[in-house]
Amino acid sequence: YAQFAVGNTVYVAAKTVKVKSSTGFFAGTRGTLNYGAQVRILQLKGKWSEIQSLAGNSMAGWVNTSNLTAKRIVSSGAGTSASAREVALAGKGFNEEVEKAYKTEARLNYAGVNAVEAITVSERDLYNFLQEGHLAMGDNE
Repeated sequence: YAQFAVGNTVYVAAKTVKVKSSTGFFAGTRGTLNYGAQVRILQLKGKWSEIQSLAGNSMAGWVNTSNLTAKRIVSSGAGTSASAREVALAGKGFNEEVEKAYKTEARLNYAGVNAVEAITVSERDLYNFLQEGHLAMGDNE
């Protein structure tokens, strides 16, 4: 994450990002930010960045740095924004050209990928699963 430094303005690079009260996956959630939201880095700690939203609400908290990009994210046209599908593809490293190239491969199962991505598990259920299975909870760094 060499391109990130305290005081830099960066952008949310995921469809939505939960802003946490501290580092760690299971920390309390203060709110969410959407793709393209501008934030300022307040502090860096391991793979986490303490950020403050530059929107009117000035929400502050911790996000995983992998959900941020130094590249400015702008809408595709005047008064328009990226669709949920475009955001999902961008998150996978796709753009329109790459998508067209992959579509020429008849063996690819996009429906299967979409079905797996549609599965959601609450943080509470995940936490309980990890506890009951005596599995590692991960680190806070």
